[in-house]
Amino acid sequence: MATLPQLIEEDVQRIDDELRDLLKETDATTALVIDKGGFLISSSGDSRQFDLTTIAALASGAFMANQTIANLVHETSFDNVYQQGQKHSMFVVTVDEFCLLTVIFRAEVSVGVVKYFAGPAAKNIAEQMQIAQQRDPGAGLDLSILNVADTSDFFKRKQ
Repeated sequence: MATLPQLIEEDVQRIDDELRDLLKETDATTALVIDKGGFLISSSGDSRQFDLTTIAALASGAFMANQTIANLVHETSFDNVYQQGQKHSMFVVTVDEFCLLTVIFRAEVSVGVVKYFAGPAAKNIAEQMQIAQQRDPGAGLDLSILNVADTSDFFKRKQ
């Protein structure tokens, strides 16, 4: 079964709008939607400052490691991960069964603000993914099977 629904331009535009709104509300630096396999689906914000492809892969790995820890302490899951740094921090939250929302923000920005606005953003992105899935339930992509390092050819914005 394909993990990621086939996204059309309208889906990507709505996801991008949600990420831009999240950045405005939180004063975060960058927001990403990633596949739980670590593939970058969409991003907004400062993409020059960070290697987003590598961050997507590592953020997914860190999130999945925390899911394993959750199981070890008899939790069904930890639905978010917060990593605090001196210059930048990162918050990762579950969007749906297949995707994560990752927010990178300056250390001075309150994680509470990021959590507060990331929850509704993740819900809205999940709803858009559900719309895409319902459009063609049999279609989709399993990016891990495709084994591509750069998914930008799959998720293009019209110029």
